[in-house]
Amino acid sequence: MTLPTLFNVKFNWGVYLLSLIFIKILWPDMSWWSLCALAISIQQFLLLFFSIGAVIPIRYIAGTFMCLQMLLGPTFAYNGLDQYQFIDYKMRIPEADYFAYAIPAVLMFILGLHITAGKLKGEIINEFEIRKFIDNSGQLPFIFIAIGFLAGYISGSFGSELAFVFVLLGGFKYIGLFMLLLGSKQLKLWLMILVFGSIIASSLSGAMFHDLLTWLIMLGAVLAIKFKPNVTLKATATTGFILMAVIIQQLKGEYRQTLKSESGNFDTFENVYQENSNSVFDFKSLASSNTRINQGFIVTNIMNTVPDKVPFENGKELMKILEAAFLPRIIAPHKLNAGDRTIFTKYSRIPLAPGTSMALGAMGDGYVNFGIMGGCIFMFFLGLAFSEVLNGFYKYSKVFPFLLLFTPLVFYYPIRPDCELQTSLGHLVKSCFLIYMMLLFWKKDLSKVQNKKQNLPALKVSPGT
Repeated sequence: MTLPTLFNVKFNWGVYLLSLIFIKILWPDMSWWSLCALAISIQQFLLLFFSIGAVIPIRYIAGTFMCLQMLLGPTFAYNGLDQYQFIDYKMRIPEADYFAYAIPAVLMFILGLHITAGKLKGEIINEFEIRKFIDNSGQLPFIFIAIGFLAGYISGSFGSELAFVFVLLGGFKYIGLFMLLLGSKQLKLWLMILVFGSIIASSLSGAMFHDLLTWLIMLGAVLAIKFKPNVTLKATATTGFILMAVIIQQLKGEYRQTLKSESGNFDTFENVYQENSNSVFDFKSLASSNTRINQGFIVTNIMNTVPDKVPFENGKELMKILEAAFLPRIIAPHKLNAGDRTIFTKYSRIPLAPGTSMALGAMGDGYVNFGIMGGCIFMFFLGLAFSEVLNGFYKYSKVFPFLLLFTPLVFYYPIRPDCELQTSLGHLVKSCFLIYMMLLFWKKDLSKVQNKKQNLPALKVSPGT
């Protein structure tokens, strides 16, 4: 199977360009800025779509999510949907000024993701080797699933620092499930229902659906690797997923209000849907919820604030972010907290209601620290950092192929552009360290499993590795 790259996609480029021209003719008022943003977004989506079935597409998901929230949502806003938004959620600067930063920043992020990727290193699963490893791993997948459920159950019993570690351990249940999916033994359907039923239940209980949607994408990627669906089936599944995501986003506000008086479960969600079914796909309702995918409005507020009201930080704010991401609180007791409202309000001047959480996002932090040109360079190095982590997984997967199944756990949070940079980088650092400690703890047993079939040398893990 030929893998799609940034410039080698399985579709007719002539038809693609003609489609963009048709869009421009159909919406003559659409600026060339918006058309360019739309073209980049469509290409990234197609790269993701056609890669499903061959890889766990971390780079393409990251690129697609960045385009969705920084290019596509703003394009809709600038082309008529802003009129349905609350005043605080409107784009604050002219379209040309925003896209003059957003388009090159997103392109630099995508370039950073791919410049050292080779043939998508860290994303291609060696199915034959991983199947051999899993088949000889005994109860390891079930151990991971058990660890995941146990960690999720006790995570609320600890402070924020330790709780985050147990949240990461809670993700082991998905890794165990993925191992069973890619092994040669038949997976029991009830086990998949148990694992994903747990996240559905927790999402309905807390009315927080980001993790559910992200893990469903990861599950779909692994299932596609296993069963190799054709284009028609992938298109059908993609359409169904998009419809589900739209329904969730449309009903989320009403559902959260309902949870103040009722418990969160499927029946409650279904009742909310029945009560609002007439307006779920209403144009005005869809338009007003464009802010769900438009994080660009935050960047426009930042650009409207910095440097006119607050000067550029020239890296000082970034150093605080890196401190929060890399250092434990015992070493840096005054480091930034997750959900720090002071930082957000200072640079965006957006008032936050109690219980509301927003983030500057990577593009916002890049601009706050370095301006337009420096922000674009910063986005390149952020994408490069993500890619180098994947390259590291590729390196060690030559000894332990199952390690690539941990990339969804490492990246399911960092790939979201709407999250705080310190939390995203913190997740990346802590999850990699957790996996490193797992190798230290289990290296002898894991090496024995691997050597049993391949006669490879045991992995020598040292602090300097």
